Amino acid sequence: MKFILILLVAIFIFSDFILAEENSFNTDELVIKFKSENRLESYFFNNYRIKDFDLLNKKYDVLKIDLTGNRKLNNTYLLKFSQPILKDNRDKVISTYMETGLFEYVEPNYIGRGSGVMGELETFPNEPLFSRQYGLYNDGTFTNSTAVVDADTDMELAWDIEKGDSSIIVAVLDAGLRLNHPEFQGRLWNNKLEIVNGKDDDGNGYIDDIYGWNFAYEDNNPTDDQGHGTNVTGIIGANPDNGIGYAGVDWRCKIMVGKILNNQNSGSYLWFAEGIYYAVDNGARVINMSVGGSGNSKALEDAVNYAYENGVIIVACMMNEDNIVTYYPAGYKNTIAVGSTDPNDERSSPFPWRATSGSNYGQHIDVVAPGNYIYGLSYNSDNNYNTYWSGTSQATPLVAGICSLLLSQDPDRNPDEIRAILRETAEDGVGRSNEDTPGFDIYHGYGRVNAYRALTYSKSEVENKTNQAEISIYPNPTNHFIKIETEVLIEKIRIYDMLGQEMRSSTNQTSNSPYKIDISHLQQGLYIIDCFNNKNNIIFSKNFIKE
Repeated sequence: MKFILILLVAIFIFSDFILAEENSFNTDELVIKFKSENRLESYFFNNYRIKDFDLLNKKYDVLKIDLTGNRKLNNTYLLKFSQPILKDNRDKVISTYMETGLFEYVEPNYIGRGSGVMGELETFPNEPLFSRQYGLYNDGTFTNSTAVVDADTDMELAWDIEKGDSSIIVAVLDAGLRLNHPEFQGRLWNNKLEIVNGKDDDGNGYIDDIYGWNFAYEDNNPTDDQGHGTNVTGIIGANPDNGIGYAGVDWRCKIMVGKILNNQNSGSYLWFAEGIYYAVDNGARVINMSVGGSGNSKALEDAVNYAYENGVIIVACMMNEDNIVTYYPAGYKNTIAVGSTDPNDERSSPFPWRATSGSNYGQHIDVVAPGNYIYGLSYNSDNNYNTYWSGTSQATPLVAGICSLLLSQDPDRNPDEIRAILRETAEDGVGRSNEDTPGFDIYHGYGRVNAYRALTYSKSEVENKTNQAEISIYPNPTNHFIKIETEVLIEKIRIYDMLGQEMRSSTNQTSNSPYKIDISHLQQGLYIIDCFNNKNNIIFSKNFIKE
């Protein structure tokens, strides 16, 4: 399948928007993951001492092979070919490598992009800069667009409860950071096991990684050369109470920088994955990923699952194409997927930089947060506070910052508990009347996040939500009916097609488990089934195939 990505580039208000399309993977590269018994130990030039592997590398003219992914496991590599693999030949090359039996998977090296776009006003209101941060406190006076009082995250109330903890590390995997910006003074994570001497002192596979790593250009300088990363990072952790700029959501966390986007706002999935492994292995508790691509990569999913298994929360953006297409890493089950709302509490559609843009939607969305017209910090100036960005990229760090506050309040919380808190305390009833439905919906997830409600949510309520009985559906695939087996009482069942259109609804279930649903009227294809409890909250969502 060919995936098409829209290249988003920085713009200014009253300037032209530049739009380009590219392949969503590098045509001269493949990613391979060896089975544990077959991984490479050493090699000389193009002789890797694995016969079938060497023969294929020679046949397809592999120039080099580079270690990537989790460097501790030493099992994932990037193959670099001398020529691009033609589209018609790509599947054959992949299957030929797979047929050796050496690999868990062979796949393209997908490309993703940052999902926010920048704008700048020529004039701006003469009020304290905090008044521009309507996503934190919205009093209805925001001037860039129609604003509704309290269409915000109640941060002014949340900060009465928790301001953050310097022991919590938040990794921002993005375009990098203006490292010496005064808004980040004293806030950067510092690798104390490393000194600048041209050596890998701590043995983590990276030389002189004092403030993080530049995965895009393979060096220890993760400086922002594009702007997206500095804006995103400031939303999470800009210093408060210093008389300049803006206030971040978390006032005390340490910020780890991973540069996974180049100066064109584009990045390889391998950079994404390496950034995740690096962040997890070096102590991050939250990872912000305001990036996305339409390719579904096993290598990237492995990295996401590695974070989840190590108790690290990944917050990812839904992207900005105003459609139901799934982008990754937001599409993986172990990330928290975030969409964007406007100052008037409606789903962002469109953003100011393109009439056909908008916050993506789908069954995998968890929550939404303010993401349009988000003023922030500049990547090339310490004194310019007049730029804003718009996109799900800007909503995502707001949620990541709330996750960090929740960990500051209770560092023992795991990713499932954090997700449950965000969902259960989100404010429902936001959005347009034709998009919002009570409880979960595909446009807003469980609603707009509320930091105050999240920080006042009791631990027992979280445990009740995360310890529910398992729910299973069968048969799958199926022809005429589907059964749902569970110990949880189901009040309502809804079935959607992949465009989000409701195909069947059943309410007030009276029979005991298993519930039997007739789907004989549905056409062949892939569908989504959602189950709701008596509070109209979704408790289970799963795909099934009608044969």
